[in-house]
Amino acid sequence: MSKYLYLDGTNGISGDMTVASLLDLGADRAKLDAVLKSLCLEGFDYRITQKTSYSLVGCDFDVRLHHPEHHHEEAYEAGHRHHHEHRHLADVYAIIDRGEMSDNARALAKKIFLIVAEAESKAHGCLPEEVHFHEVGAVDSIVDIVAAAVLFDDLQIDGCIVTGFTEGSGTVVCQHGTLPVPAPAVLNIAEKYGIPLRTGAAEGEHVTPTGIAFAAAVRSMDKLPSEYKILKSGIGLGKRDFGQASFLRSLIIEDTADETQMWVVECNIDDSTGEEFGLVQERLYAAGAHDVHFVPCFMKKNRPAYLLRIITSEGKRRQMEDIVFRTTTTIGIRRFKAEFTCMERHMMKVGLPCGDVLVKKCSLGDIVRYNPEYESVRAAAEGAGLPFRKVFDEARRRAEETDHA
Repeated sequence: MSKYLYLDGTNGISGDMTVASLLDLGADRAKLDAVLKSLCLEGFDYRITQKTSYSLVGCDFDVRLHHPEHHHEEAYEAGHRHHHEHRHLADVYAIIDRGEMSDNARALAKKIFLIVAEAESKAHGCLPEEVHFHEVGAVDSIVDIVAAAVLFDDLQIDGCIVTGFTEGSGTVVCQHGTLPVPAPAVLNIAEKYGIPLRTGAAEGEHVTPTGIAFAAAVRSMDKLPSEYKILKSGIGLGKRDFGQASFLRSLIIEDTADETQMWVVECNIDDSTGEEFGLVQERLYAAGAHDVHFVPCFMKKNRPAYLLRIITSEGKRRQMEDIVFRTTTTIGIRRFKAEFTCMERHMMKVGLPCGDVLVKKCSLGDIVRYNPEYESVRAAAEGAGLPFRKVFDEARRRAEETDHA
């Protein structure tokens, strides 16, 4: 069964709340400490403590700057105090690149910053690489974004569910003056990535650019499974006082819905190259597609084309569609639910003179099949200098004998 992170947006989201909630879920603090130290950023420290917000207990992640001589003012991030050192996207990327973290965490941190840069560039009429990061370019926000990326990667989950966020009302004071809530960057990210916003009763900014950028970067589903089991919950506390508890609740859930239902995602393509077809298939399988295949077809004006068809789970559907749009030339995708009947599967290991080989036993009622695994057979055959088919047949025969012994 698949495990997902669910970001409960009932009370909004911010960068520090996200980091705190992931820590409360059990993400590795020692790994976080090592990565933040490797960034070689001076002038800050941080504290991770358990606190309360209106009697609700949760984790607090607090970045503290060592610049008392500089001017500070309240900015986007809830409760943070910022040293307004201006940085461009390339400067931020350079800081991330010198950090010792996994490739996935590094790519995610850069993706979050790019999302913010694109939102700011739209608001100010410039290119993303020309954006002067004020609040988000400050040390504490770099720490928030890198920390969130590292902790999310550490959880090793199958996807992230974001159904939307509750935003406040009124205005927010930022580097560019007094602006209506939601602030321009938040508005632009919500618009581009289709993240729903709901208006809450409490005034003030409940959704910050860093928080919603993280959500946009990791979201793979926009609905909860019809049935799920909660494996763990985490509470990340905010800093602002809205007259009610300020927190982000994150859950790790297991999808327990009917696994016989899958999604069929498909599109017709007549203007992609063979190399692009190979690339999209490779990336779809790497992302967890159950099946990917191409069917020759003819489109308008008798143009030869291919039907790309993907079979995937609900949790992977959005990710599959994103890969197709990014990797091929298609401008539209069809999808529909399909039910399927699947044989029960059990892996067996059989010993052959050339080495151990994995065999998949498939059964449905009195129907039983033994299918040696390709990679396992290939490794054994190449290691012994034997024909693939000879090892394959011997592995299947040995599996049948072992099972009936």
